[in-house]
Amino acid sequence: MQGTPKTTPSAAYRPTDRTVPTRAADRARYDKELVHAILDEAYVGHLGFVRDGAPVVLPTLYGRVGDRLYVHGSTGSRPLRMTGGAGEGLPVCLTVTHVDALVLARSAFHHSVNYRSVVVHGVAHDVTDPDEKRRALDALVDHVVPGRAKDSRPAGRKELAATAVIRLDLDEVSAKLRTGGVDDDPEDLALPHWAGLVPLRKGYEAPLADPQLAPGTPLPGYLAAL
Repeated sequence: MQGTPKTTPSAAYRPTDRTVPTRAADRARYDKELVHAILDEAYVGHLGFVRDGAPVVLPTLYGRVGDRLYVHGSTGSRPLRMTGGAGEGLPVCLTVTHVDALVLARSAFHHSVNYRSVVVHGVAHDVTDPDEKRRALDALVDHVVPGRAKDSRPAGRKELAATAVIRLDLDEVSAKLRTGGVDDDPEDLALPHWAGLVPLRKGYEAPLADPQLAPGTPLPGYLAAL
């Protein structure tokens, strides 16, 4: 994301009981640069929390500024209401996943996907400082399309009053990845079933202008670059 502080390749998050997987622990990674890259490439995260004793998971846009994530929504939404009051915050878990390829094995048991994921545990807090709130909203817009925040009208007073923002520090974090090919059992290699990878890729179609766009309005360079 534009304006995001860089991290050094040696910087890493500290593993905890919640961030060390019980299965395929060798796929876990804690390098900050890798974690940030996975977060920055995705658009949608899933925010999980407990409400009235039951789990709730909501898809949401987010933005990253250094070692902090921001999520926004209506002031009436459940998780944003629950982060306020006495400053205790709301325990949450936020996840992001990219699927890079389908792994088709000879056996049904060994079918899989190549993926990159991040899991963040922590306590989300309401953002009340006006300057931080504006920076957070700019980060959310620029996360979707870098450079867009400067090329759009900022939120007005009423819009800011109707918008809540929560922050989640990147402290208890892990990434997990699967790469490589098929992992069939030796005795299955001679079976007459096709096996291999089906790579997936993300792409962009040509931007479609709003019919009410003022005549002659040029396509911004940051959109053409997509």
